[in-house]
Amino acid sequence: MIRVGNYEIVSVAAGYDRLDGGAMFGVVPKILWEKTQDVDEKNRMRMALRVLVARDRAAGRLILTDAAAGSRWEKDEADRFGIEDDPGALDRALAAFGCAPEDVTDVLLTHLHFDHCGGAVRADAGSSDEARPRFPNATLWVHALQWKHAASPSVKDRASYRARDLRGIENTGRLRLLEGDPPPSPFPGIRFLVSNGHTPGQLLPLFEDDRPLLFASDMIPTAAHLPLPWVMAYDLHPMTTIEEKERVFAMCRDRGLRIAFCHDLRAGAVSVAIEKGKPRVAEILDTDPPRVSIEP
Repeated sequence: MIRVGNYEIVSVAAGYDRLDGGAMFGVVPKILWEKTQDVDEKNRMRMALRVLVARDRAAGRLILTDAAAGSRWEKDEADRFGIEDDPGALDRALAAFGCAPEDVTDVLLTHLHFDHCGGAVRADAGSSDEARPRFPNATLWVHALQWKHAASPSVKDRASYRARDLRGIENTGRLRLLEGDPPPSPFPGIRFLVSNGHTPGQLLPLFEDDRPLLFASDMIPTAAHLPLPWVMAYDLHPMTTIEEKERVFAMCRDRGLRIAFCHDLRAGAVSVAIEKGKPRVAEILDTDPPRVSIEP
């Protein structure tokens, strides 16, 4: 656990998936990226589906950033993407705070790709299509640009969106859209960066402190993606992603910004050193939740 301002923060691997390694690293040759990745016989790399849990005790806020892929998957779909859902991991993390899913006040969805938003809802009465809120008292926050794009994605990225996830999120009646760049923040101690390289209106929460923390989502999904040109083929505008990373690394250099990842298997968050203009991991931060046992 780390503290940033008034927030106690942990990173939880709420599941795993596997996506094509070449797509995850774009033009970077496999001989460079495969050294640090778990790659299967289908060239798919295993990735954590991380949820950032932030609690502000004084304000009574329990905020999740992203929600993993969830459980509403048919077997053939789950096999295709190597989906492993682990809802118990998030339940245990919340229990470490003395909380339950009903205590979550807000869910910030950085964007609406299936591996980031599917866990915001869960199957209702055993159906994989009908859904109910996974966090029944939480407000769900999405940038308006992302919501609009998800409703009519491009040919390039339409496979990343599932209509059933969007319907489920909308049907909760708790969806709120943020507008602007940056949008006004409803949370003391958090402001937002808007990233448009990977997908329009990717909403990145920046937890303010003398050494702030940015949840970089799919702008920088793993520690291996720290080098500037190491961007995903999934990005709609890779040169925009590179420009956005440059701005983030300037904050690392000037303000001691720390970065939390969405897909790294080993590191929930790191501090970053800039040496000769190049970023590297200086320290892996302790973002694991305290160990607790809860009754099944």
